[in-house]
Amino acid sequence: MKNLENNENLIHQIGTQVEVKMPAVSFFVFIALAVVLGVLIGIIPSKLSKKSGTGKTSSTSSKSVGVVDKKTFKDSVTGILREGGIDGEGNYHIERPGGESQNAYLTSSVVDLSEFVGKKVTVWGQTFSGQKAGWLMDVGLVEVLK
Repeated sequence: MKNLENNENLIHQIGTQVEVKMPAVSFFVFIALAVVLGVLIGIIPSKLSKKSGTGKTSSTSSKSVGVVDKKTFKDSVTGILREGGIDGEGNYHIERPGGESQNAYLTSSVVDLSEFVGKKVTVWGQTFSGQKAGWLMDVGLVEVLK
């Protein structure tokens, strides 16, 4: 009989789960830390790119707008930015002295050129061959001149 009593103590229920509840305060502290780390991870690279002179600027109140990448956007032209391309090539053009034959026709995958219509600007971009346009450029950087 004594052996039977010892065996009863050895039998345990299998499959019971132990729940560990995280206090509400710990949960909210965890969420707050995650948000702070996320913000810092976003801000630090942004600040570094502004210091190095690369990256995008998006404010028209600044003097330059676009990507500062003189290796990709190595061609430049200066003049008055006007709306309109030529026979479907470009959406805008730079008006330069010497007449229509001196126009540079522009499109941009980086900068909203409509913000600079009527202003004297220098644009940097990459030149492409056009069917009708003597000079067709994809603009990456715009600098407003006085």
